[in-house]
Amino acid sequence: MSEPDLELYVLPGCPFCAKVETKLDELDLDYEEHTVPSPHPERTEVEKVSGQTGVPVLVDNTNGIEGMPESDDIVEYLETEYGA
Repeated sequence: MSEPDLELYVLPGCPFCAKVETKLDELDLDYEEHTVPSPHPERTEVEKVSGQTGVPVLVDNTNGIEGMPESDDIVEYLETEYGA
């Protein structure tokens, strides 16, 4: 498989992104990380995926999740979908 099932759009130093990355690591999930630019107007890639410019945003190609925002929602989703 050439493309990972999970992709995460992040901004370095973002505490909400770190919370999601920690959960991905806890669940031992592989994911592709996309770093977005700091200025919101330059975040065209994440806006295409999720309809907004905030991060983190999760894409789960396996389950058809095309751009889930909000760290708490993402953590809860990962726990429900991939937790023990």
